[in-house]
Amino acid sequence: MQPARDSARDSGRDSGRDSGGDSGGDSGRDSSRSARPFAGTPSRPLAAALAAGTVLLDGGLAGQLEAQGCDLSDELWSARLLADGPEQIEAAHTAYVRAGAQVLITASYQASFEGFGRRGIGRAEAAALFARSVELARRAAGSVERDVWVAASVGPYGAVTADGAEYRGRYGLPVRELERFHRPRIEALAAAGPDALALETVPDCDEAEALLRVAGECGLPVWLSYTVADGVTRAGQPLEEAFRLATGRDQVVAVGVNCCDPAYADRAVRAAAEVTGKPVVVYPNSGERWDAGRRGWTGGATFDPGRVRAWRAAGARLVGGCCRVGPDTIAELAALLGAPAANHTEGNHTEGGREGPGTG
Repeated sequence: MQPARDSARDSGRDSGRDSGGDSGGDSGRDSSRSARPFAGTPSRPLAAALAAGTVLLDGGLAGQLEAQGCDLSDELWSARLLADGPEQIEAAHTAYVRAGAQVLITASYQASFEGFGRRGIGRAEAAALFARSVELARRAAGSVERDVWVAASVGPYGAVTADGAEYRGRYGLPVRELERFHRPRIEALAAAGPDALALETVPDCDEAEALLRVAGECGLPVWLSYTVADGVTRAGQPLEEAFRLATGRDQVVAVGVNCCDPAYADRAVRAAAEVTGKPVVVYPNSGERWDAGRRGWTGGATFDPGRVRAWRAAGARLVGGCCRVGPDTIAELAALLGAPAANHTEGNHTEGGREGPGTG
């Protein structure tokens, strides 16, 4: 998800921090927060919550950051702010929590050791930034007195090339090469202690296979979500073939689609449920289209929160929005789903977390 999901969702703990420490760059936190190292940790696994009912995801991180006034005209997109403006990422996460989101996806979508390296950031510092992405989301999760899960975003190889390749797939790389690319990213994120990994915006079966193999080494629950178009993956494979990769893998707690036109989600949800029997994850974008060459959005928004009823009836249990779906729309979904209100923890919110003027 180029600036799709957010183009760089990540959240994690700063390396070199102790369990109760404070990572640099955040503001407006009182001293009682740093004395609560497990603030924001949910009371039960995400899989248990999905077995009990529907869980609400957040929306597009990049759009919310732009609404807050952040400049994302950089190949790292929102991942750049892990180093340059972590307080902005925490504020964006907080806006979604206040809108009713029960799962926050980190700002690591477009983050990679290679990408950070091109900015002169060494591997140790880059690992700390991956960890910081998880920590920032965890802090925002701790701003309300209810369960909020943190999913570390693992975007596709194509996102890191910053040329829209995640909407095409078939990069010409073998599965083993894709495994080598994703392994250090997944290891760095897993070490930060998220509740799950979001293997998201996957364009083809080869990359899904690579991601599932590497994620299987870390022991964390994962969800697998493809970006699709009219009944096939972006690389043209039938959805049934793509979803079948998740069958028989207990680690996969949900399978489905994200960062696609909302009109394509209906069929995909049904196919994912029928093929795998697993809870389905679905978080389309606004319906606008990303032009990688012009680095801008075209067309109009078609996301209708009312679709969630049909998705849920077809087997969706993890629902939300991707690119250009902002806190206002997530709040509408929360109302439709009866999601718990955002009860704020006193003295524990980020002032900059107010929602921006619409979706990003």
